[in-house]
Amino acid sequence: MHLSARVIMATGISLVLGLASCGGSAQSGKGRQDSGLSGSGLAAPQPGLKDYYKDYFPVGVAVNSRNIKGPEAALILKEYNSVTPENDMKMGPVHPAADQYNFAPVDSIVAFARRHGLKVRGHNLCWHEQTPDWLFKDAGGGEVAKSVLLSRLRDHIRTVVSRYKKDVYCWDVVNEAISDDSTELLRKSPWLKIIGPSFIDSAFWYAHRADPKAELYYNDYNVVFPEKAKRIYTLLKGLKQRGVPITGIGIQAHWSVYQPTEQQLRSTLDLFKSLGLKIQITELDVSVFPWEKNKRALLPKDQIRYQGQVEDRQTAFYKMIFKVFRDYKGVISGVTFWNVSDRDTWLNYYPVEGRKNYPLLFDSALKRKPAYQAVTDFKGAGATAP
Repeated sequence: MHLSARVIMATGISLVLGLASCGGSAQSGKGRQDSGLSGSGLAAPQPGLKDYYKDYFPVGVAVNSRNIKGPEAALILKEYNSVTPENDMKMGPVHPAADQYNFAPVDSIVAFARRHGLKVRGHNLCWHEQTPDWLFKDAGGGEVAKSVLLSRLRDHIRTVVSRYKKDVYCWDVVNEAISDDSTELLRKSPWLKIIGPSFIDSAFWYAHRADPKAELYYNDYNVVFPEKAKRIYTLLKGLKQRGVPITGIGIQAHWSVYQPTEQQLRSTLDLFKSLGLKIQITELDVSVFPWEKNKRALLPKDQIRYQGQVEDRQTAFYKMIFKVFRDYKGVISGVTFWNVSDRDTWLNYYPVEGRKNYPLLFDSALKRKPAYQAVTDFKGAGATAP
């Protein structure tokens, strides 16, 4: 997910505006820690997120080729043990023309991960967004035939998965195929229109044949809301019943300080646990604003300061969700943050262009925020912490 429409959060606008300060976006610095990347030679190195959660699950981060250089690269190596290419592996960027692949940015990310012993998640193989212009067209510019589109999907998946099979341990195979319309199961995408529902089965089989050892995930957003969760459950149950090689579900966690509730989160995890699937939190960030694509006119447009109740509420929310994640040890097999810091997050551009958001554990100066401490200070909760 990146710069694409989402239906996620809708309540509490008046509270946010009540906390807003229209003039600036400066941070209070309350409880701000350094990144743990430097210190005196006498001090023991500070542990990173990956160290705190070594007995639970890998902790990853979405990156682009700019993030793997300089201070951000140092932070990645300090804090994380898994990376996901944020955009560079999507079909449009990596396969811009029928006879052309642009592997250079992905190669640089994968090489960085290999040098430093990081796991790599592949994201993604089949999506209705960020697709190249040629994909759904025939030579005359009309709609491509079903057999041709299936062939293109197969060749794309086989080429990409085979290239990275030694480095990528899992793939988001199909992304966001469930409709936001509660009266329909599947999204009205070109994939569905041209191929029909079987495009999902086909994508998983193509990926499995390209790398039989890879873990294969279905990835979607708004999974924590019961109505959509039930429809995703229906899809995944059908895949399992047909013997489609699916490993698990990726829950895009583009949440806000207002939703989901703890009960919604636990109910969702229980639902998909009942299918015997692995669960990964694939795209975690926590917006300080409520937002919903269909009510964009109601969204707060003004900047707010990340301080006081805004900071406290986000810190409490992060504390809650990671407590739940730890409670589902053995069910959740990975948690990935959707970019490195507040400096470089897609929420600074969507759904309100240029409105500063503060959704991650590191601020724009790469310093640890109070939410970081809330996520890692769990020694008294039956945890094994460094």
